[in-house]
Formats: sequence, C-alpha cells, structure tokens
Amino acid sequence: MTDQSADEMACDCTPAGAMACPTCGHRAKRVPGQIIKALLLITLRVVRDTPYFFCRTESCPVVYFSGDGRQVVTRDQVRERVYQKEPQSAEVLICYCFQHAVGHLRGGSADARAGIVEDIEDGIAAGQCACDLRNPQGSCCLGNVRRLIRTVEPGAAAPPG
Repeated sequence: MTDQSADEMACDCTPAGAMACPTCGHRAKRVPGQIIKALLLITLRVVRDTPYFFCRTESCPVVYFSGDGRQVVTRDQVRERVYQKEPQSAEVLICYCFQHAVGHLRGGSADARAGIVEDIEDGIAAGQCACDLRNPQGSCCLGNVRRLIRTVEPGAAAPPG
C-alpha cells in the first residue's frame, strides 16, 4: 500500500512500497533506482540491483538505504541538499525541478507563494516535471510545498490545485 497524496500522484512519479529505516526505524518510501544513480556523489559501483528507500526523518543521517539493509547512503554522499533533512534552511530547494527554495516560500508574500504553486503546476502540465530524477524523495514536491505554505500561513488554506 502506498502513502501517496494527490499532489504526488499529479506527476505520476511515486513508486509503491515502504519499509523502516535501519538507522532511525521510521517508515521510509521506496524510490526509483535511477534516482540513486542520479544523486549519488560516490561511485556508482556501490549501487546494487536491489530496491532502495528514502528516509525523510530530519534527525536521521540516512537519505537512502537498500531494501536488504546492507547499504545506507548518508547526506554527505548525495549531490543535493535534501529538503526533508534541512527543512529550516532558506537555501535548500523544496522544488528541485523549477528551483524554488524554502526561503522563497517563507519570505515571500501570499501572492508570491501562490505564484510558486502555479509555476510548479504549469511545469507539471507542460510535462517538464522530472521529480523521479531530481527530487531526492523521488516524487512530486507539491505536497511539501503546500504543507510548508500552511505552516507559513496558519489558518489559511493552501492555494487550490
């Protein structure tokens, strides 16, 4: 069973499956194998033919791990800073396809935030979304963007979409 939101399904790039991180024990989501190859900063010789999972727990150093529990990939072994690991950092991207950083959402006006959501939705509609390759979580960022907007604008609904 998957834990997909409507936003994650919007760009049709969230694979099924989940399991517990061997380091923190929290639930992790399966990611496409190509994202491991695209985002590893270390040699690809370590990549094995086994499922990989994404750990979103902020306090855990593990970003990815193999389904057999024999391999973990930590923050310092990936090419991108990971939003889920540094959600308070203004410079970290929350949208990897269209280059929107956390600071753009936190520091912008309500209209600017709505414009960011619209930009992402327009990019998805134009077929320009590549979350399965660019976003470390391997799925669409819109759920993360909308959740962050709700924290910045308490009591306000996230932009429609």
